[in-house]
Amino acid sequence: MPHIFGTVANWVHMIPYHWQYLPLLMQILFAIGLAAVMVLASWFVGRHRNLPVKLAAYECGIESVGDARARFSVRFYMVAMLFILFDVEAVFMMPWAVIYRQLPHITGQRLFGFWEMVVYLGFIAVGLYYIVRKGILNWSKDKADL
Repeated sequence: MPHIFGTVANWVHMIPYHWQYLPLLMQILFAIGLAAVMVLASWFVGRHRNLPVKLAAYECGIESVGDARARFSVRFYMVAMLFILFDVEAVFMMPWAVIYRQLPHITGQRLFGFWEMVVYLGFIAVGLYYIVRKGILNWSKDKADL
């Protein structure tokens, strides 16, 4: 006995194309509405008293002195970038370490994974040698910006 409404595939062709985005639009509107309701509810429920204790400095309990826009040494930023660089190195080494024992079966060569990591660490070592030779990590030479 055929169904009165037909199959779902037939109904999809009958619905206009733009109406297929209606569930997505409803979800977006619901998320925006929920966020607005939560912000407004916190505004009406919360207390709004600006007491001196509430406005006091909270970091280390020390009052701020001077301008917050003071200049920092370029070496500070260089060390930050080097930290990110060597942190990414560790991120690349983790998957290698996890599948190290399966690498001979994956590649078909017994020491392929080992030598690939040796080459990778060689590049990192050359970069570290360059950094040390340039004196980026030697803070005692940087007297001008301190």
